[in-house]
Amino acid sequence: MLVRFNFIRAALAAGVLIAGLSACEKQETAAEGPGPAERAGQQIDQAAKRAGEELNKVAEKAGKGLQEAGAKLEDKAQEAQKKE
Repeated sequence: MLVRFNFIRAALAAGVLIAGLSACEKQETAAEGPGPAERAGQQIDQAAKRAGEELNKVAEKAGKGLQEAGAKLEDKAQEAQKKE
């Protein structure tokens, strides 16, 4: 029982010590700029933006192709009706 109590007390002391040390961490100042995670996030955002723009271009080309194909199909259908 005493061993269990000492273990619990040591665990609590370690938890308080870790929490206290993490609170003493150096705070980022505005002069330092964004940290590595924020820079990585910005790069991901930029890559996603570029990918979206490229997808829009591809979708626009595909849409034009579908319109042209639809127009050709409509022309062929009208020609077929005239032959009947």
